[in-house]
Amino acid sequence: MIDGLIFDKDGTLFDFRQSWGGWAARLLAELEPDADRRAVLAQSIGFDAARMDFAPDSPVIAATAPEIAEAMLPHLAPEAASSLVDRMNLLAAEAPTVEAVPLVPLFTALKARGLKIGLATNDTEIPARTHLRKHGVLELFDFVAGYDSGYGGKPAPGQLLAFAGQMGLDPSRIAMVGDSRHDMEAGRAAGMTCVAVLTGIALQDELAPHADLVLDHIGALPGWLDSLSGAALTA
Repeated sequence: MIDGLIFDKDGTLFDFRQSWGGWAARLLAELEPDADRRAVLAQSIGFDAARMDFAPDSPVIAATAPEIAEAMLPHLAPEAASSLVDRMNLLAAEAPTVEAVPLVPLFTALKARGLKIGLATNDTEIPARTHLRKHGVLELFDFVAGYDSGYGGKPAPGQLLAFAGQMGLDPSRIAMVGDSRHDMEAGRAAGMTCVAVLTGIALQDELAPHADLVLDHIGALPGWLDSLSGAALTA
């Protein structure tokens, strides 16, 4: 049985391409006015500005802000680099996040099941809370952690184990839900069930070897939970 769900944010709650393509384009435009140098900068983070899409190995998908900044630093003037992470975080808080599925009815229904709900993101905590608040679901989360919350970032399991500890739950009765290999590795290291979704950049073939199951999107979670309950009743 599952007593808790802990979610990744970008690519899981929010459609990755629609939410973060605009963020990347705005950041690059601010950092580099020259089109040729901006193209080099875009390449350093695996972003295709023409298609508003990301390469599968883009650090934007699962890395922390300092790690993304590190990829760009060799291509920036020192004066631009000094405040890069702060600027990235500010733009992240303003990013026009697009829900992967309608979040309020889904999370209201999940809470009604008595589940504990958490968020573990490699974004910083303040923008993460801002995004949840904008979409009307912050109060439905029992736990929110960014890479700067004191538990580390994924693929390490610190955020997930902190959620389990604070909620008083056995990690084996929690599902980690995410769209990247980092999410699955963190869930596996924490001893949790690993549920992958396909609303990020990674494809099913990439995620399936690291996940216990792969769903099209988080809207399929209630059906999966019902199947677990049905199996328990017939056991």
